Amino acid sequence: MRSISGISPIETFLLNPIPVITMSYLKVVSILLLSLLCWPNIAMAATGPLPLTDSALGITAIVIFLLAYLLVMAEEKIHLRKSKPVLVAAGIIWAMIGWHYMQAGMPTEAESAFRHTLLEFSELMLFLLVAMTYINALEERRLFDALRAWLIRTGFSYRSLFWISGVLAFAISSFANNMTTAMLMCAVVMKVAEGDKRFINLTCVNIVVAANAGGAFIPFGDITTLMVWQAGIVTFNEFFTLFLPAVVNFGVPALIMSFFVEKRSPGGHAEEVELKRGALRILTLFLLTIATAVAFHSYLGLPPVLGMMTGLGYLQFFGFFLRKTLPGSLARKRALAERAGDMERIRALGQVVPFDVFSRVARAEWDTLLFFYGVVVCVGGLGFIGYLELLSTALYTNWNPTAANVVLGLMSAVVDNIPVMFAVLTMNPEMSHGHWLLITLTAGVGGSLLSIGSAAGVALMGQARGYYTFVGHLKWAPVILLGYAASVLCHLWLNAELFTVFGRH
Repeated sequence: MRSISGISPIETFLLNPIPVITMSYLKVVSILLLSLLCWPNIAMAATGPLPLTDSALGITAIVIFLLAYLLVMAEEKIHLRKSKPVLVAAGIIWAMIGWHYMQAGMPTEAESAFRHTLLEFSELMLFLLVAMTYINALEERRLFDALRAWLIRTGFSYRSLFWISGVLAFAISSFANNMTTAMLMCAVVMKVAEGDKRFINLTCVNIVVAANAGGAFIPFGDITTLMVWQAGIVTFNEFFTLFLPAVVNFGVPALIMSFFVEKRSPGGHAEEVELKRGALRILTLFLLTIATAVAFHSYLGLPPVLGMMTGLGYLQFFGFFLRKTLPGSLARKRALAERAGDMERIRALGQVVPFDVFSRVARAEWDTLLFFYGVVVCVGGLGFIGYLELLSTALYTNWNPTAANVVLGLMSAVVDNIPVMFAVLTMNPEMSHGHWLLITLTAGVGGSLLSIGSAAGVALMGQARGYYTFVGHLKWAPVILLGYAASVLCHLWLNAELFTVFGRH
């Protein structure tokens, strides 16, 4: 039954943001099920020296983590930033652990475990901070605006725009985060499609799948791949073996969905965007920074974060150059504008402000970084208590690694892939490189099954509210699941030799 507006009562209900938050409670339920998966064997093992999994402390720690995650999922409803509850939960969990170990006469055990967890997070945070700074600098220099304007000017058909936006989302997300990439491409589609709800929803689904798949085959493309690389489990080059499986993951559902795109052309609005001074040079410095991080890790045996922080120095030096040479550049451009009588250009030049690296650092997604810290520290605490060892036993001993990794990937559609991957790394099950690459792939692309399963999907539900919806995405879940299965089979077939290689490099 459909309403007069053409939207069914179910769709009308689910277009409301509150049900989206309600669906997000699935994340909490999944975490609870994950934690209680082997509850009957709860006293069998513990990671720390003291068995705490069957104690009041351990159960309280799980309850605190679940309550914090519940608040995270209700962020859009209660307007409480997601970093706040997990920061408090992390402090309470480790305070309880520290107090218990102090009472047991082992004050250094908890301290050492926390410092190890903090070191792992610090390397990842600094790495992400540099990458975010470069992306923000490129955005400020209008590189992404220029890309959007070019797509609009070309006047592509709907089907061409569908494929171009998907391919660009796949390509850009390999070095930029999937949320930024998805929002960029969504802005293009929203501007070109002129309120066509059906096309915008379909293309946004394609963009989310493409952005998540594009980050799966290179360490810089997603936090999960970065975590696996920095753990030293597989080499930088081995990640590229996931390229074809990632293409399959994006290509299979995109090919099917493309047949449902109407054969007509939208009316675009022409727009001229001028790149700010230094935009392409900053892009070059970003590529040089990535190369430096890879070289430090591959040839010098040093953490990649050292190369990234060195690359931040490149940007700072270039920012100094831009500031020092700005007066001369403005004088030359103003003289040309005055000679041409271009008053609008003269006014625009008067509004130019110097490039400031630290303003780009300030614009980093600090709430995301602090949320990342809270989740990592919480999961580290639960792992020290012993729950991750129980989970590892339940999944990787009772099941084979292939099945376990595929299921965990599916769970990442309702449980954020960061705690899923951090939990697997903390468990450190004995797996081949092929299986480690499999969990990297499945955790990275599993979130595409639901609109709430990835940061890209959640961001687009806000950006394209009323056009891209939970139900609109859910309609294509079987097609996306087909792409997920095809990508797993592709990896198992193409990279079969990696499933016999064990050990860390």
